Amino acid sequence: MRKLILTMSMTLDGFVSDPKGDVQWIFSGDQEAIAWKVQKLGEAGLIIMGSRSFRDMSPFWPTSSSVFAPPMNQIPKAVFSRQGPAVLEPAIAAIKNAKSGELQAGAESWSTPHLCTGNLADDIARLKAQDGKPIIALGGAAFARSLIAQNLVDEYALMIHPIALGKGVPIFSDLPEPRPLELVSSKAFPLGSVAQIYRPA
Repeated sequence: MRKLILTMSMTLDGFVSDPKGDVQWIFSGDQEAIAWKVQKLGEAGLIIMGSRSFRDMSPFWPTSSSVFAPPMNQIPKAVFSRQGPAVLEPAIAAIKNAKSGELQAGAESWSTPHLCTGNLADDIARLKAQDGKPIIALGGAAFARSLIAQNLVDEYALMIHPIALGKGVPIFSDLPEPRPLELVSSKAFPLGSVAQIYRPA
C-alpha cells in the first residue's frame, strides 16, 4: 500500500491563490525552497491531478527547461476527469506541434496518463493498492478539496509562504468536521517560506 501525499503552496492565512487564481507570490526565487520542492516531487512514483490542472500543465511541461521539468515529465501520471480521452487533446497537440529537439525526456507521459473517470475514493484506493513509490497530488484547489474532504490524503507537504492575502481560495473548506493533524517535520528557508509535513493524527 503506497501513500498519497498532497503537495501545496499556501499563504500564512491558508489560501492557495487569490480569488482570481493568481499565484505570483509562490515564485519567490528562494533556491533552497525550490530544491526542496524538486526533491519531494522526485520521490513520487505517480503524479495525480484533476482535469483543469492537467489542461493547464500538459501543454507547458513537455518543452519546459525548468528544474521541475525532469520529474514533471518522467513520472507517470493519472488524471481524474469525467471527460474521458478528450482531456488528453491539449497534451497530444503540444507534443505533436513541438519543434525538433524541444521535447524533454519523458514528455510523452503527458499524452498517455492513466485516466480515472469513476468514483474518486474507489479510484484512489486502486492506485494506492499498487506497488511503487508514493503518489503525489499536484495543484488544483477543487481537486485538493475533494481529496481532503473524503479523507484520502495520507500526508500533507505544505510550503507556507510569508504572505497573507486576506481572501482567496482555500483547500480545507469542505471538511465535514475538524481534522487533527500531526506535525512530522518543519524546515525554514532563507526567504521566509516554511515547509511543513503533516499526517492525520
